[in-house]
Amino acid sequence: MEIRVGNLSKHYVSDGKRITALANVDLTIPAKQIFTLLGPSGCGKTTLLRCIVGLEVPDAGEIAIGDEVVFSHDRNVFVPPERRGLNMVFQSYAIWPHMTVFDNVAYPLEVRGLPKEEIRRRVEGTLKFVQLAGFEGRPATRLSGGQQQRVALARALVAEPKVILFDEPLSNLDAKLREETRKELREFLSTLKITAVYVTHDRLEALSLSDTVAVMKDGRVVEIGTPRQIYFDSDRRFVADFIGRANLVEGTVSAASAAHTVVDSPLGAIACRKDAGVSAGAAVAVCIRPEFIQILAGDPGRRPNVFRGRVESLLFAGDACEGEIRVGGAVLVARLEATADVKEGDDILLHVDPAHCTVLSK
Repeated sequence: MEIRVGNLSKHYVSDGKRITALANVDLTIPAKQIFTLLGPSGCGKTTLLRCIVGLEVPDAGEIAIGDEVVFSHDRNVFVPPERRGLNMVFQSYAIWPHMTVFDNVAYPLEVRGLPKEEIRRRVEGTLKFVQLAGFEGRPATRLSGGQQQRVALARALVAEPKVILFDEPLSNLDAKLREETRKELREFLSTLKITAVYVTHDRLEALSLSDTVAVMKDGRVVEIGTPRQIYFDSDRRFVADFIGRANLVEGTVSAASAAHTVVDSPLGAIACRKDAGVSAGAAVAVCIRPEFIQILAGDPGRRPNVFRGRVESLLFAGDACEGEIRVGGAVLVARLEATADVKEGDDILLHVDPAHCTVLSK
């Protein structure tokens, strides 16, 4: 079920001040995709989710779910949450501690007055799907955090919603369980092929779970794309910096051609990927991800982007070493192989492929 949001705005008043939560948001959430709203705290992502589900009333704009307009300020339309065909999984899970797993999942169907046999069939099938078969009689208080998250998911799925919405549902789990649950959730949602809208401030969740990511800042959607597009190809400083660790090297474009864009910087001349869309003289930043910085041994030849630097610090992190390397007037953060034969104080040669140097002009 496709969701369309048009010119949506929402404001709050706090201590006599008008605060903009959403500012003329326009986006289309494709059907049968996992669509993630990603951004820092206070950017408006949860407010947008709550507007879609009907828990907040926008001040302007329109929301359509499939062919039905569920909110329109200009046409005075507001469809209440229970009639939008949506279900939501909250950060706190919101499962009832005095109920069993079966009763928690069955509750939405009981409210609708479905026959007991149909409720039993649906609940058992849904619990089997989320790998909780055999837990029907278990009290909710005797479940692990991951199991509680799956109960909340089962309760959202059992009513067969058109769309399911998630408000940072993994934030209460520890790191290892969060990683395991991400994989499960991706598998569940991909198998179901329903529209899922997921809110998070965790860029790893967004990259690993999503078909499409919308990055938000200050109540606006600043960029939409696949996880790979957002990570590798964004030309916006905020997005490049927020989506992952990045070295942002300020400079000025000295040459722009079909082959490369060359930027003069404190590192020296940096050859960047072609078609950067900027002209000579433009002030830009170059994004270099730590994982794309390589150490060279021996003669570097005539390859571009070879820099001489000194290792200022080196931190062993298990699967890699994280180093700070001074090159000219700048310090680069590099993610090196754990077995790299370098130590603090070493003079080394670095290389960055132009394909992994992105010009940021916005």
